[in-house]
Amino acid sequence: MIVVKGMAMSGVEPLSLDSPYWSELSHAYGGASDIPPLLKQLDALPEAKGEREPWFTLWSALAHQGDVYSASFAAVPHVVAAIARSPATVSGGYFHFPAWIEICRCRNGVRVPEELRAAYFEALRQLPMLVALASSREWDAELISGCLAAIAASKGHASIAEAALELTPEIAEEFLEGFFGR
Repeated sequence: MIVVKGMAMSGVEPLSLDSPYWSELSHAYGGASDIPPLLKQLDALPEAKGEREPWFTLWSALAHQGDVYSASFAAVPHVVAAIARSPATVSGGYFHFPAWIEICRCRNGVRVPEELRAAYFEALRQLPMLVALASSREWDAELISGCLAAIAASKGHASIAEAALELTPEIAEEFLEGFFGR
Protein backbone atom coordinates (compact mmCIF):
# COMPACT_ATOMS: atom_id res chain seq x y z
CA MET A 1 0.00 0.00 0.00
CA ILE A 2 1.29 3.44 -0.92
CA VAL A 3 0.60 6.25 1.54
CA VAL A 4 0.60 9.92 0.63
CA LYS A 5 0.21 12.43 3.45
CA GLY A 6 -1.46 9.81 5.64
CA MET A 7 -3.95 8.73 2.98
CA ALA A 8 -3.94 5.10 1.81
CA MET A 9 -3.93 4.93 -1.97
CA SER A 10 -4.65 1.24 -2.43
CA GLY A 11 -5.22 -2.00 -0.62
CA VAL A 12 -2.62 -3.71 -2.84
CA GLU A 13 0.63 -4.51 -1.07
CA PRO A 14 3.93 -4.66 -2.99
CA LEU A 15 6.18 -7.66 -2.51
CA SER A 16 7.83 -7.22 0.87
CA LEU A 17 11.49 -6.33 0.70
CA ASP A 18 12.05 -9.07 3.28
CA SER A 19 10.26 -11.74 1.24
CA PRO A 20 12.31 -14.82 0.30
CA TYR A 21 10.43 -14.73 -3.04
CA TRP A 22 12.95 -12.16 -4.32
CA SER A 23 15.46 -14.99 -4.73
CA GLU A 24 13.01 -16.71 -7.11
CA LEU A 25 12.73 -13.56 -9.25
CA SER A 26 15.28 -12.74 -11.89
CA HIS A 27 17.06 -9.76 -13.38
CA ALA A 28 19.70 -9.33 -16.07
CA TYR A 29 22.42 -10.99 -14.00
CA GLY A 30 20.51 -13.83 -12.32
CA GLY A 31 18.57 -14.08 -9.07
CA ALA A 32 17.14 -10.89 -7.60
CA SER A 33 17.90 -11.31 -3.91
CA ASP A 34 20.32 -8.37 -4.23
CA ILE A 35 17.54 -5.93 -5.24
CA PRO A 36 15.73 -5.35 -1.88
CA PRO A 37 18.79 -3.81 -0.16
CA LEU A 38 19.11 -1.39 -3.08
CA LEU A 39 15.43 -0.43 -2.94
CA LYS A 40 15.76 0.22 0.81
CA GLN A 41 18.28 2.97 -0.02
CA LEU A 42 15.89 5.03 -2.14
CA ASP A 43 14.43 7.18 0.65
CA ALA A 44 17.86 8.51 1.55
CA LEU A 45 18.67 9.50 -2.03
CA PRO A 46 16.32 12.07 -3.61
CA GLU A 47 18.30 12.24 -6.85
CA ALA A 48 18.04 9.33 -9.26
CA LYS A 49 21.26 9.77 -11.18
CA GLY A 50 22.24 6.86 -13.40
CA GLU A 51 25.87 6.68 -12.32
CA ARG A 52 25.10 6.85 -8.59
CA GLU A 53 24.25 3.86 -6.46
CA PRO A 54 21.79 2.33 -5.96
CA TRP A 55 20.45 3.64 -9.27
CA PHE A 56 23.26 2.35 -11.46
CA THR A 57 22.76 -1.22 -10.27
CA LEU A 58 18.95 -1.00 -10.31
CA TRP A 59 18.89 0.28 -13.90
CA SER A 60 21.56 -2.17 -15.04
CA ALA A 61 19.85 -5.19 -13.47
CA LEU A 62 16.17 -4.33 -14.00
CA ALA A 63 16.11 -2.48 -17.33
CA HIS A 64 19.18 -3.87 -19.04
CA GLN A 65 19.43 -2.69 -22.66
CA GLY A 66 15.66 -2.42 -22.93
CA ASP A 67 14.93 -5.81 -21.41
CA VAL A 68 12.83 -6.21 -18.27
CA TYR A 69 12.56 -9.10 -15.85
CA SER A 70 10.29 -10.44 -13.13
CA ALA A 71 12.20 -8.43 -10.52
CA SER A 72 11.61 -5.26 -12.57
CA PHE A 73 7.87 -5.58 -11.91
CA ALA A 74 8.41 -6.28 -8.22
CA ALA A 75 10.66 -3.20 -7.90
CA VAL A 76 8.33 -0.65 -9.55
CA PRO A 77 5.87 -0.46 -6.61
CA HIS A 78 8.79 0.28 -4.29
CA VAL A 79 10.08 3.08 -6.52
CA VAL A 80 6.56 4.52 -6.76
CA ALA A 81 6.24 4.26 -2.96
CA ALA A 82 9.48 6.27 -2.64
CA ILE A 83 7.95 8.94 -4.89
CA ALA A 84 4.80 8.93 -2.75
CA ARG A 85 6.78 9.52 0.42
CA SER A 86 8.42 12.64 -1.03
CA PRO A 87 6.95 13.81 -4.35
CA ALA A 88 8.24 17.34 -3.82
CA THR A 89 11.89 16.30 -3.58
CA VAL A 90 12.55 13.28 -5.79
CA SER A 91 14.24 13.83 -9.12
CA GLY A 92 12.80 13.05 -12.51
CA GLY A 93 14.60 9.71 -12.57
CA TYR A 94 12.14 8.34 -10.02
CA PHE A 95 9.32 8.97 -12.51
CA HIS A 96 11.48 7.84 -15.44
CA PHE A 97 12.16 4.41 -13.95
CA PRO A 98 8.59 3.01 -13.79
CA ALA A 99 7.80 4.62 -17.14
CA TRP A 100 10.80 2.91 -18.74
CA ILE A 101 9.92 -0.48 -17.24
CA GLU A 102 6.42 -0.17 -18.70
CA ILE A 103 7.74 1.03 -22.07
CA CYS A 104 10.06 -1.99 -22.29
CA ARG A 105 7.32 -4.36 -21.12
CA CYS A 106 5.01 -3.16 -23.87
CA ARG A 107 7.68 -3.01 -26.56
CA ASN A 108 8.89 -6.55 -25.85
CA GLY A 109 5.51 -8.10 -25.01
CA VAL A 110 6.69 -9.23 -21.57
CA ARG A 111 4.00 -10.65 -19.32
CA VAL A 112 3.95 -9.51 -15.70
CA PRO A 113 3.98 -12.56 -13.40
CA GLU A 114 0.52 -13.14 -11.94
CA GLU A 115 1.65 -12.74 -8.33
CA LEU A 116 3.14 -9.28 -9.13
CA ARG A 117 0.41 -7.95 -11.47
CA ALA A 118 -1.89 -6.23 -8.97
CA ALA A 119 0.87 -4.29 -7.20
CA TYR A 120 2.66 -3.41 -10.44
CA PHE A 121 -0.39 -2.04 -12.24
CA GLU A 122 -1.67 -0.31 -9.10
CA ALA A 123 1.69 1.45 -8.80
CA LEU A 124 1.41 2.63 -12.41
CA ARG A 125 -2.12 3.93 -11.73
CA GLN A 126 -0.74 6.10 -8.91
CA LEU A 127 1.74 7.96 -11.11
CA PRO A 128 -0.56 10.75 -12.40
CA MET A 129 -1.59 11.67 -8.86
CA LEU A 130 2.05 11.69 -7.77
CA VAL A 131 2.96 13.92 -10.71
CA ALA A 132 0.24 16.32 -9.52
CA LEU A 133 1.69 16.27 -6.00
CA ALA A 134 5.11 17.16 -7.44
CA SER A 135 3.68 20.10 -9.37
CA SER A 136 4.21 22.70 -6.65
CA ARG A 137 7.98 22.73 -7.11
CA GLU A 138 10.31 23.99 -9.82
CA TRP A 139 10.69 21.55 -12.69
CA ASP A 140 13.79 21.04 -14.79
CA ALA A 141 13.78 19.29 -18.17
CA GLU A 142 14.54 15.91 -16.57
CA LEU A 143 11.55 16.14 -14.25
CA ILE A 144 9.27 17.32 -17.04
CA SER A 145 10.19 14.43 -19.36
CA GLY A 146 10.04 11.88 -16.52
CA CYS A 147 6.62 13.08 -15.38
CA LEU A 148 5.20 13.23 -18.90
CA ALA A 149 6.48 9.73 -19.57
CA ALA A 150 5.08 8.43 -16.28
CA ILE A 151 1.62 9.78 -17.08
CA ALA A 152 1.66 8.38 -20.62
CA ALA A 153 2.95 4.97 -19.50
CA SER A 154 0.39 4.77 -16.70
CA LYS A 155 -2.38 5.36 -19.22
CA GLY A 156 -1.19 2.68 -21.63
CA HIS A 157 0.60 4.90 -24.15
CA ALA A 158 4.09 3.41 -24.20
CA SER A 159 5.16 5.04 -27.47
CA ILE A 160 4.18 8.51 -26.23
CA ALA A 161 5.96 7.77 -22.95
CA GLU A 162 9.11 6.82 -24.84
CA ALA A 163 8.92 9.97 -26.95
CA ALA A 164 8.52 12.06 -23.78
CA LEU A 165 11.71 10.56 -22.37
CA GLU A 166 13.59 11.75 -25.45
CA LEU A 167 12.15 15.24 -25.20
CA THR A 168 14.56 18.01 -24.32
CA PRO A 169 13.87 21.69 -24.96
CA GLU A 170 16.12 21.49 -28.04
CA ILE A 171 14.43 18.39 -29.45
CA ALA A 172 11.00 19.91 -28.77
CA GLU A 173 12.00 22.98 -30.80
CA GLU A 174 13.26 20.81 -33.66
CA PHE A 175 10.06 18.77 -33.59
CA LEU A 176 7.86 21.86 -33.66
CA GLU A 177 9.85 23.37 -36.53
CA GLY A 178 9.53 20.17 -38.52
CA PHE A 179 5.90 19.60 -37.60
CA PHE A 180 4.70 23.08 -38.47
CA GLY A 181 7.02 23.32 -41.46
CA ARG A 182 5.27 20.47 -43.29
